[in-house]
Amino acid sequence: MYDYDLLVIGSANADLVIGVDRRPGPGETVLGSDLAVHPGGKGANQAVAAARLGARTALLARVGDDAHGRLLLDAQRAAGVDTVGVLVGGAPTGVALITVDPSGDNSIVVSPGANGKLTPGDVRAAGSLFHASRVVSAQLEIPLETVVEAVRNLAPGTRFVLNPSPPRPLPPEVLAACDPLIVNEHEARAILGDAPLGDGPADWARILLARGPRSVVVTLGAQGALVASARGVALVPAVLVDAVDTTGAGDAFTAALAWRLGQGDALADAAAYASRVGAAAVTKAGAQEAYPTPEEVAAL
Repeated sequence: MYDYDLLVIGSANADLVIGVDRRPGPGETVLGSDLAVHPGGKGANQAVAAARLGARTALLARVGDDAHGRLLLDAQRAAGVDTVGVLVGGAPTGVALITVDPSGDNSIVVSPGANGKLTPGDVRAAGSLFHASRVVSAQLEIPLETVVEAVRNLAPGTRFVLNPSPPRPLPPEVLAACDPLIVNEHEARAILGDAPLGDGPADWARILLARGPRSVVVTLGAQGALVASARGVALVPAVLVDAVDTTGAGDAFTAALAWRLGQGDALADAAAYASRVGAAAVTKAGAQEAYPTPEEVAAL
């Protein structure tokens, strides 16, 4: 019996958000809206998204001993996330500087702060969390060596989900553990490097599968998502909504997918549910505060 449906290992940032009419060009200054500060970071976002859907969720992360760190801890606990694995101190809390244009598209610059201090030793010290978790999910806003150590500490039977964002080349042992590897086009290109990508997402997925993952999901924005495994390739249609703010939507998708896979859903079914969760998330401003409940997902 698992204590947690999902253990998320990853970043926790304070999101500093400004709305702009358009993004500035090089050397240009533009005026924006009042500054808004929200709890964010890919790891913290995934944990809140999963908990809000009803998953028993724990977070392994590091924040600073500062106001931003307290904001993040409060948000996790309010969502029902177990924060026993959240470490405090070592550096200031990470910060993401986010601009959002009128269409809801965002641009993000991240200062890792305490996220960069989440070490392989921290992973080893959290062994009890790994053994208590049905699924482990990670991203790359923490050191790659920490993600490698997470793979090495997976308990037998635990599923590993990775969204390699921000993207970088991945070692074979990480790729081999992924079930699935979740990428967008930019991330797929970064992982494949100079390898030819073929004619479209189905080709990218097959080439990525050949690198070792047990399954691959390619997110395609308004075109939906493509899932690939040894059983074949399938397209999952998008859910069309009026987007207000896309910040954190990919994290909501990943969290929902990881949770539903742990509940026994087939990959395509889990991706279809995750698409609805991601769609619901973009209909409100912000990241964590926009994540839907099961009732809101069902309403789509």
